Amino acid sequence: MPDENPLAHLHQAAEAVRQQLPADDFNEAGVQRLTAFIEEQRPLLTRDNVQGVVLALGAFLGECLVRSYQGEWASGPDGTTGVGFQGTRFYNPFYRVMLQFDNGLKDSVAEFYASIPQRLAEPLPKRGWI
Repeated sequence: MPDENPLAHLHQAAEAVRQQLPADDFNEAGVQRLTAFIEEQRPLLTRDNVQGVVLALGAFLGECLVRSYQGEWASGPDGTTGVGFQGTRFYNPFYRVMLQFDNGLKDSVAEFYASIPQRLAEPLPKRGWI
């Protein structure tokens, strides 16, 4: 049995969400629609039944980051899947979706998405050495 490509699954999930939202593209308008969709679903889902939804919606948010801000799907230092930028930044879109499910609009995925250019422009923190 050939190895399955995890990127293919992410792309398939993202495309399925794009069609279901519906969103025209993986862009700011799509993320705005995603934000509204999460708010619509929050009262209907519990921590016990939200995981599959978070995975699908996180794939969509991640694909928006990849296409809009030239990120790339990557594994983080802790082994989680997310979107990397320039080999220096890493963001977990699944975590960001879960934050909005947990906390509402104060942790909006749209606000996170809009903050990416500023985040990428900030200098990296200096590391302290022992």
